[in-house]
Amino acid sequence: MSVVTKQFSLDMQGDTKIVNITKNTQDFLKQSKLTAGIITLFIKHTTASIMIFEDEPGLHQDTRDIWNQLIPANPEWQHNVRNKGEDNGHSHLRGQIQGQSLTIPFTEQNMTLGKWQQIVVIDFDTCARTRDIVVQIMGE
Repeated sequence: MSVVTKQFSLDMQGDTKIVNITKNTQDFLKQSKLTAGIITLFIKHTTASIMIFEDEPGLHQDTRDIWNQLIPANPEWQHNVRNKGEDNGHSHLRGQIQGQSLTIPFTEQNMTLGKWQQIVVIDFDTCARTRDIVVQIMGE
């Protein structure tokens, strides 16, 4: 069994923006020369998440809308109250629910994603930030 680890960064705009990283991930998998195993993606931030998604404009809007309904921005979130100047308590809560990692099996150097499945990063924060993503590939 071999392990290959790579890291890359994305400049994100916050505000529940979604960026497709499927191609980046598939390129890393091809470069690894591993043919079967699992690939794990991990985002090193508490106000962003990685998820499987159908990357379609209507779902981008629906996703923003549902997060705004489920966990709205609110200056009364205790994170904001206890940390003067902070306004992203809702961003942390969204990240906690959505999660920061994802594991996908692969065979013949291809991820076993379904027809409409893509890998995306969703940034819940209130300002632009650079996001660091770790890709670890384990297999043979």
